[in-house]
Parts: sequence; C-alpha cells; structure tokens
Amino acid sequence: MPTAEAVRDGRRYEIVDGRLLVTGPQPPAHHAAVVTLMVTLKHACPPDLLVSVGSLDFRPTLNTSLRPDILVCHRTEARLLTAPPLLVVEVISPTTRTTDVVLKRSVYETHQIPSYWLLDPANQELTVLDLTPTGYTCQAVVQSEETFHTTRPFPLTLIPATLTK
Repeated sequence: MPTAEAVRDGRRYEIVDGRLLVTGPQPPAHHAAVVTLMVTLKHACPPDLLVSVGSLDFRPTLNTSLRPDILVCHRTEARLLTAPPLLVVEVISPTTRTTDVVLKRSVYETHQIPSYWLLDPANQELTVLDLTPTGYTCQAVVQSEETFHTTRPFPLTLIPATLTK
C-alpha cells in the first residue's frame, strides 16, 4: 500500500487483482453527498454495526484492497475487514462513473457483498443493487424526491434529493 504521505495527497488508492487504481480528488458535490449519507446511515445504524467513510479497506484477497466511499460492517470485523461488509456505497462522479458502475460492481459481486448502492449527486439518483444467487439485481432506482424504504442492512428511509444538496 502507499506511504502515509501518498495517502494524504487527496487521492484514493485501491488494488484490484494486483492492479493499482488511483482516484483523484473529488468535487465538493461528491464530498457533500458522502457526508450527508454517512450522517443519515449513522443515525439509523444499530450499535453492533459500524458505518465507515473511506477509512476501512475491504481486503477479500491478498491482491485486492478496496476502499468504498461508505461501508457498513459488523463492529467486530472492522479491524481487519476480510469478510464482506453488509453494504458498500460508491458516490459517482464524472471521473469514477465507469469504475463504480462496471469494475467495482463486478468485484463487489464476486466477493459476495450483499448490498451495493450507487449514489449519483449530479442526477439526484440512488441505484440499489442486492445480491441474489445469480449476481446483483437492481432493486430500485430512486430519483430526486422519491422515497426509498429499506431494511438492508437496517431499517432506513432515504430521499436522493436530500442526500445530494
């Protein structure tokens, strides 16, 4: 993994099948959406679970280390996260769209993460994918002022427009 100095440069470093992925600094709308969703998730999160924002690596194999924008896992697994988190969220930006929608979806699906959400601040849209025996299935595409109710990974109600302002 990169040195501490490299991590402080505003970029995100991840490894997929031994290949380094570097994401540059993200726009303010990206950060605002991450913070707003994180606060919403933390308010609803039961005490045995942890909501993490960019601080935990999911390391399912020796040559894969992913750092989603937001993840939810069991507190007991947070130290060394090799088991699939319950939820990963990627906030889409113009520079990460293909990586988030194609590459990360495939990697998260391969490593059996039960829920994968894609939040698009520019379009005020939340895409909810749930793992089924045949792979991810789109459970909902929630737009703007629409309301989304879920029980995975815990009971929660979301409205994309309130997450992306």
